[in-house]
Amino acid sequence: MLLDVATDVSVQAEELVDAINAISGSHPGRRAAHAKGTLCAGTFTATPHAAGLTTAAHMQGESVRVTVRFSNGSGNPETADGDRREGRGIAIKFYLPDDSTTDIVSITIPVFFVRTPEEFLGFTRARAPDPETGELDMEKIGAFVSEHPATAQALQLIIPSLVPPRSYATCAFNSLHAFRLVNGEGEGRFVRYRIEPEAGIEAMPDDELESASPNYLQDEIRERLGREPVGFRLFARLAEEGDSLDDPTAAWPDERERVELGRLELTGLDTERETGDDVLVFDPTRVTDGIELSDDPILRIRSHAYSVSVERRSGVPRPA
Repeated sequence: MLLDVATDVSVQAEELVDAINAISGSHPGRRAAHAKGTLCAGTFTATPHAAGLTTAAHMQGESVRVTVRFSNGSGNPETADGDRREGRGIAIKFYLPDDSTTDIVSITIPVFFVRTPEEFLGFTRARAPDPETGELDMEKIGAFVSEHPATAQALQLIIPSLVPPRSYATCAFNSLHAFRLVNGEGEGRFVRYRIEPEAGIEAMPDDELESASPNYLQDEIRERLGREPVGFRLFARLAEEGDSLDDPTAAWPDERERVELGRLELTGLDTERETGDDVLVFDPTRVTDGIELSDDPILRIRSHAYSVSVERRSGVPRPA
């Protein structure tokens, strides 16, 4: 029975990556999604409040090293940075004192499009362009949305957020999924992460976007880091009774209590990772003691889909 379940998940993950490739194309050596990105190096330092929520090693106050990847959502690495159809991502790998790692993956959209892997597959296939004309089938997309009210509601929140930013350093990012933080007394609270820029949230003005380079976000973050460090604040938004813990399309009320977990400081480009045979993977299910996964099925399928993508782009099993 367990073997059958594992096989079903593996097949489903293959289908998901195939469907993503049908939209963005297959690009050897590149991630299936978020194909275009920039690696940065820095540190994370937790606040005193963090240890009250979790025993996780990187939340106890000592600074830990991080690798951060800023990216665009598309699986096509040639997509312009100013594209208005995609979110921008931040992925953080924390290097822990025992030489293990843990990751946080977040994006600029406020919620996800769908609730389950099955819906993700259906929605992604509906959005695949015609292989001969390259045109989208708007009737197929419309039919999916009309049959899935949660997706329709999520799109009302997502579409206004797809505004090209001035910089990756002026984006706020959301984890979309819930995680359970467990403290030293064994008490747990479900949270969603929120990452806010110290530079403030700023979009790229339309008149400047028209003349911007297709790689302006990549260029800008390199230039900015050459001048000064880039800072972000990591927050935990605390769930209350009635907040959905396993539906990433469901927004939590804005008034939910927030606890500042720590400060992320980026000091330059990361020139050590993804060089030679190094394969770097950011996986939100790679948690550590003091952090537990929710039952969100989209969260749970991510690791399997990443494994498929990693093996296709590198030819090796998923590393750390």
